[in-house]
Amino acid sequence: MTNSEKMQRAFQLFDAANSEDPNSEVYKNKSYPKELLYAIRMTDQLNAFEKNASEPLQLTVRCQHICRWEIPRESYDMNREGYLCWRQELKKFHAKKAQSILEEVGYSEEIIAKVKFLLEKKQLKKNEETQTLEDVVCLVFLEHYFEPFAAKHPEEKTIDILQKTWRKMSDKGHEAALKLPLSKNSVALVLKAIS
Repeated sequence: MTNSEKMQRAFQLFDAANSEDPNSEVYKNKSYPKELLYAIRMTDQLNAFEKNASEPLQLTVRCQHICRWEIPRESYDMNREGYLCWRQELKKFHAKKAQSILEEVGYSEEIIAKVKFLLEKKQLKKNEETQTLEDVVCLVFLEHYFEPFAAKHPEEKTIDILQKTWRKMSDKGHEAALKLPLSKNSVALVLKAIS
């Protein structure tokens, strides 16, 4: 199998796993398993943001939330400490799921180790690919998930989340964020948060 055939096969298996998501989301009048739609959005965003992304980064982006519903947020305390524990657990869980699929496809230990490194978001702000992954995550959040989030929370919390998101991003990520097709209301909130 060539590298591109391997990657297509890995994408198929990631997508098959995410198609099992019992949660769904309607987008453009079509219903999708929630994490499958997220994975597609991540790949689309990476392709727009970083045209020369490496194979490990492309793989990571596609499986970043793989089978996330299997560890629900509610299974941890509903406070900051619980949230952080949940996030740490998810990183390990996603890395393990991805590893078993990548082994099945026949990827080298080196590529698998790189995907796991990225999934665990190691060396954020220091490693270029970890930073690109984080930028893509933030851009997908801002474009597709920010508005529903903002509708459910007071402005103060929304601004706080926007500021935390902004701090995680690179200058290139900031530039891309300001070009997203956001509603007037969302743009106003973003500008307020970053001013």
